[in-house]
Amino acid sequence: MEERAPRPPLGPERPEADLAAAQRLVRQARRVLALTGAGISTDSGIPDFRGPAGLWTKDPTAERRSSIHHYLADPELRRSIWRDRLARGGPPPAPNAGHRALVDLERQGRLLLLVTQNTDGLHLDAGHDPARVVELHGTSRAASCLDCGTRWPMAEVLAWVAAGEDDPHCPCGGLVKAATVSFGQALDRRALARAEEAAEACDLLLAVGSTLAVYPAAALVPRAAAAGASVVIVNGSPTAMDDLADVVVRGPISTVLPALVAA
Repeated sequence: MEERAPRPPLGPERPEADLAAAQRLVRQARRVLALTGAGISTDSGIPDFRGPAGLWTKDPTAERRSSIHHYLADPELRRSIWRDRLARGGPPPAPNAGHRALVDLERQGRLLLLVTQNTDGLHLDAGHDPARVVELHGTSRAASCLDCGTRWPMAEVLAWVAAGEDDPHCPCGGLVKAATVSFGQALDRRALARAEEAAEACDLLLAVGSTLAVYPAAALVPRAAAAGASVVIVNGSPTAMDDLADVVVRGPISTVLPALVAA
């Protein structure tokens, strides 16, 4: 493994130099692992969690809704979650320029794998080959039984809720939950293994829109760096892994990512 050369301090005080440095690394890369978090979807109208206007920043009690322990123990919490999901309705969010930029990277033949912490499905909507996308935290577009594992499209389960089943259960008697990974639930081992293998095989890890504070997803960054990959972080605010990055670019993701990929 090559020793990583010391790098000058980077950050928001030198945005043009950071962008140029990131462009050089992206241009040279041939095996990019993209790791995305909630920040890439904010320009599609989906709030993030820990940002200044994040769901958990504005309402710390909202984190209870992401805990499997509370979901299992509190029927009223479950009913509230399903009511809110049903009430959202309206046209679904659409991918933004940040999502499309990563599709461009794939079409250039340089995207090894896209690992996302998001459950919104927007990377797939943008046009990625599903075989190159790992939804590490599951998907909100389906629901599953916590006992037998039966899976349904989310729209089908919401139809049950609309018909009066305010706390959906499977015919087997098990609780039904969105097919997302809540705090306290284990990640899919195969999905995690694919992500870890890509971290060790990539020549660039591009972390986008994630605070890099949630494990095991965040561990992909030091894993890639230890294997000799360059690390570029694109985010609107500091992350827990900025010290490991070769370059940190601050700015609107839907503006920065197209500039990186086009370069």
